[in-house]
Formats: sequence, C-alpha cells, structure tokens
Amino acid sequence: MDGISSSLGIHLIADFFDSSALYDPVPAEKALRRAASAAKAHVLRVNTHDFGQRAGFTGVALLAESHISVHTWPEHGYAAIDIFMCGDAEPQLSLDVLKSYFRPQRVNVQSIRRGLIGHATHRFAAAGF
Repeated sequence: MDGISSSLGIHLIADFFDSSALYDPVPAEKALRRAASAAKAHVLRVNTHDFGQRAGFTGVALLAESHISVHTWPEHGYAAIDIFMCGDAEPQLSLDVLKSYFRPQRVNVQSIRRGLIGHATHRFAAAGF
C-alpha cells in the first residue's frame, strides 16, 4: 500500500428528532428503496413491520452493499437510522433522501469508517478481544 488507509465501508448512524412520517411503513418502504437508489446501491429485499395502534414501525432494506434500517418512536417524534454501505455506494446520499422523507427538525449523525485497511491493529491479551 502507499501509506494511505482506506476503509471497506462507511457506516452512518443518525438520530432524527421532531420528525414526521413515523407511523406508516408502506410509504417508508418506498423511501428506503429511493434512499438505496440515490446511493447507487442494489436492493435485494425490503421488509417492514407496523407495530400497530400508531406505535411506529421498523424497516430494513437489505442491500448487496449491506443495509439501511429505520426504527420509529412516534410518541417521541424520533427515528433511528442506520446506513452501512461498502464499495462505490454513497451512504450520505441515502441519508439525504431519508432526511427529506422524515423531515427531522434536528439531526445527529455519526460516521464510522469500517474495515480500515492499512492501519496497524492492536492486539489485546484479554480473551475475547
């Protein structure tokens, strides 16, 4: 390697506060598909589950490049978003689509480079590490 580290994928973890569209998984399924398409990712399957009685939903788009998931708490105006993609996919573009769909008033995003290649790894003496 040339000394420049690369990663195998990018993992975005987002908190959407004071959001809308937190009840119905049917249109959310379409939003998950649009989010994958925007990132140039390939959808293998989308699955959602409605918790009923306006208690929110969970959904996941299984991608060739990994996944996009959402879990909602309408009573708190909150959606937890998880996007992990490898290869040439652009997870930030998925996040932009989901921001447009859920329209949060406040967003907190963590970006994690996964599978760092070219970085020294630390070995721990303790079992399990």
